[in-house]
Amino acid sequence: MGSIPEAIRPHVVCIPYPLQGHINPMLKLAKLLHHKGFYVTFVNTEYNHKRLLRSRGPNSLDGLLDFHFETIPDGLPPSDADVSQDIPSLSVSISKNGLLPLCNLISKLNNTSSWDTPPVTSIISDGCMSFTLDVAEKFGIPNVLFWTPSSCGFLGYMHYRHLVERGLTPLKDSNLWKEQPGCVEWLNSKEPNSVVYVNFGSITIITPQQLIEFAWGLANGEKSFLWIIRPDLVVGDSAILPPEFVTKTKDRAMLATWCAQEQILKHPSIGGFVTHSGWNSTLESVCGGVPMLSWPFFAEQHTNCRYSCTEWGIGMEIDNNVQRDVVEKLVRELMDGEKGKEMKKNVIELKTKAEEATKPGGSSYKNMEKLIAEVLQI
Repeated sequence: MGSIPEAIRPHVVCIPYPLQGHINPMLKLAKLLHHKGFYVTFVNTEYNHKRLLRSRGPNSLDGLLDFHFETIPDGLPPSDADVSQDIPSLSVSISKNGLLPLCNLISKLNNTSSWDTPPVTSIISDGCMSFTLDVAEKFGIPNVLFWTPSSCGFLGYMHYRHLVERGLTPLKDSNLWKEQPGCVEWLNSKEPNSVVYVNFGSITIITPQQLIEFAWGLANGEKSFLWIIRPDLVVGDSAILPPEFVTKTKDRAMLATWCAQEQILKHPSIGGFVTHSGWNSTLESVCGGVPMLSWPFFAEQHTNCRYSCTEWGIGMEIDNNVQRDVVEKLVRELMDGEKGKEMKKNVIELKTKAEEATKPGGSSYKNMEKLIAEVLQI
């Protein structure tokens, strides 16, 4: 499909759920649509917009003439904190308070007498932002709900209502954008497939005991590692590792608070990935051809973990009751063992399939073309 003529250029408003794992894939989709000729307005919450400007610089979100950023409030009290917000509070607040600001924004964008932009012709919103459906109905434009979890995770969500109706749930009694310089340069000094990459995502929280057990298991695995470790990783405390750990691993470890993960996972020195099994991280690991150790925490991460470990054979699971000797064995198996070699073979096969699906003529490419032609394009 070629570029769209300027005279009939469609204008899509993209609005992700305001967390990193939702913003990143929406931004990729927005870039693809822009490449196809769409005028794009990308909508962040004011809170996340300020965080991005603080970390990336005051001009980092200026955008282009035909790809620009706008904001709406999330309805929560103002805050200058630089951490991911409380998810339950954020979800309730934005679902109650997001409709009117988004309506006002689209009305402003449609006022072509004061804006040199085409009128809004469609909305793509996160599946968690269902209030956008009412906005789309008000303006008489299509709204595509973009779900960022895996298809198996999404299928699980669709069964939640049935689990509640059957009384099976709920169970009873029972620095995001700041990059550490030198990550790639450090990896360049390492042998191919020799480094373990560790990143538990932007909102995972673990206990101090879990941190210590995992850290010593990683250290005792005797492999080089790059660990992206946030200050707020540990519940109620800072993620501070003991001096003995730093001393033991100083010649083969690098700790950072952020990195360009896609670039890291495609680096030839990376031989394995310790992940929380968020879907973005899982996809990026597959695209990099990197097998995984999976330590899931919530949402559909457990489902992704099961598929990675059981169905696809590209991962092994770290039990939540983490113990250093188990972590050590898993790290060694991941990097040197027969199971690790089999996982590497399997993930390379999936990588090849993903590349085939996304190139021109592939199934994913065709689906994108169909979405544009049948739903989004005028």
